[in-house]
Amino acid sequence: MEYSMEIKNMCRVSNNADHGSAPIPVEGNWVKVREVGDVSGLTHGVGWCAPQQGACKLTLNVKEGVIREALIETIGCSGMTHSASMAAEILTGKTLLEALNTDLVCDAINTAMRELFLQLVYGRSQTAFSENGLPIGAGLEDLGKGLRSQIGTTYGTMEKGPRYLEVAEGYVTKLALNAEDEIIGYSFVHLGKMMEGIAKGLDANDALEKASGQYGQFDNAVKYIDPRHE
Repeated sequence: MEYSMEIKNMCRVSNNADHGSAPIPVEGNWVKVREVGDVSGLTHGVGWCAPQQGACKLTLNVKEGVIREALIETIGCSGMTHSASMAAEILTGKTLLEALNTDLVCDAINTAMRELFLQLVYGRSQTAFSENGLPIGAGLEDLGKGLRSQIGTTYGTMEKGPRYLEVAEGYVTKLALNAEDEIIGYSFVHLGKMMEGIAKGLDANDALEKASGQYGQFDNAVKYIDPRHE
C-alpha cells in the first residue's frame, strides 16, 4: 500500500471510535455484520426495468450469506418470464455479493436483487426478529394452493367502464351486473387448482367445475357479461 508524502509527514493521532459496526437484527439475534456470511433472512422486494413496462417480485431465503431459495414472479413483459427461469438457476447457491454482481438478464430482476440486498444488509428483512428465520420452502408457500402467483388484472375505459379479468380467486369468466349496469359480483376459475385436479386424473370438465366459484351478489344479477369480449 502506498502513502503520499503528505500523509507520511503527518503525526499519528489516536482513534477512540473503533467500536466496529452497529448490530443489525438477523433472524432473532443482534449481529455485527463484518462478512457476507453473517447475513441471513427471508425477504421480499420489487424491481422494475428502465422503461417500466414490467416488474419483478423477488423472494429470497438467505442462510449464512448464501441464497438457498429464490422465488421470482414477473409481470408485464413476455421476455421477463424467460429471464425469471434463468434467474431461478442463477441465484440459488450464490452469496449475496455474487448475486448482486451477476447478470440476471432482466433489469427488473436486477433491481429487485438490489432492493433485497439493501433490506438484508441493513437488517430490514421480513424475518429480522424471527428466531432462526424460516425454513427452506417458505418462499414457495407464499404462492398458496395451486402454486400460482397472486395476480390482479383489471381494465377500464371512460366509454365502457371497468372490466375485471383476473383477481386473487382466479381467472374471471363472467361479470354480474345489476339494473344500473354496476358490477355486483363475478364468477371465476382458479387455474392452479384446476390443473392440480387434472394432474391427479380428474376429467377436465370435472376439474373445471371443482375449481370454479363466484363472488358477491352473483346470483342476483340482471345481466352477465364476458369481460373480455362484451
